[in-house]
Amino acid sequence: MDLGGKIVRTDGDTWDIVSSVGVTALGVAAMRAMETLQPDPLIRDDYAALFVAASGHEPMSRLLEDPEPPQDSPLAFGLMGHRSKFYDDFFLDAAADGVRQAVILAAGLDARAYRLSWPTGTVVFELDQPKVLEFKQTVLDEHGAVPTADRRALAVDLRDDWPAALLAAGFDPAAPTAWSAEGLLPYLPGAAQDLLFERIERLSAPGSRLATDMVADPDGLIRMQDFSKEELQDTMWGDVDIRELFYTDDRADPDIWFAERGWTTGGLLPHELAARYDRPMPEVPEPFSAMMNSIRYVTAVRPR
Repeated sequence: MDLGGKIVRTDGDTWDIVSSVGVTALGVAAMRAMETLQPDPLIRDDYAALFVAASGHEPMSRLLEDPEPPQDSPLAFGLMGHRSKFYDDFFLDAAADGVRQAVILAAGLDARAYRLSWPTGTVVFELDQPKVLEFKQTVLDEHGAVPTADRRALAVDLRDDWPAALLAAGFDPAAPTAWSAEGLLPYLPGAAQDLLFERIERLSAPGSRLATDMVADPDGLIRMQDFSKEELQDTMWGDVDIRELFYTDDRADPDIWFAERGWTTGGLLPHELAARYDRPMPEVPEPFSAMMNSIRYVTAVRPR
């Protein structure tokens, strides 16, 4: 990605849970933990706070000491509750329809294999960077966590040949699959995103489905450059410039890409998701609000 001539991501770059893209997974865990602490949470993720505590990330740990939504956090506490429930519901609906195979791409600190009620016989594959999954497994083991499905964690970079690793781990391409790519697409170059879609389609039997989210206004990501890092220094994002992690090159819209290939697609904007869950959207300052208001939550289903 080129932000004003500055290259900030490279092919094959790696990270752990407190650096680069990895710290955003930790931030999502912090937001899920905060949602869980609310009086009427949209989701419950009792593992999220354990990840934050084990990370040693001081700003995020401080955040959890006060469960009140932070008024000075421009990266949308509250929005994560909506997003997490969207994906929870996606997997639970797929399971109710008989889908017994799930793939969580860029799983990060997602604990759905432990906290959702999966039907007997469900296999959940989690794919992410080796150091991220190693940290996650260590924390889960330390707390005696037991998955509610047959969980299979695959340490693989999504820019590499992850389908081969998935098949070697017992993935059945003849069975319907529920795929998620939560908060992933902006961190991939456009060509890598489109290759991801091609691989998903190739591995998807009839009845498979995908849930993902995208930023419909990529210029909003660029406008974030004008937001002073000083504005973030006292927040949980103070030690990383998340603007430098996004790719803003041209790419296909996922709903259009899959619809052109015969999938049935749908999309929701944040305010529509908020209305569905009867939870008002948080107020977010510019330039974040324009970007966040353009997020689209997309589902695609391959007809049987």
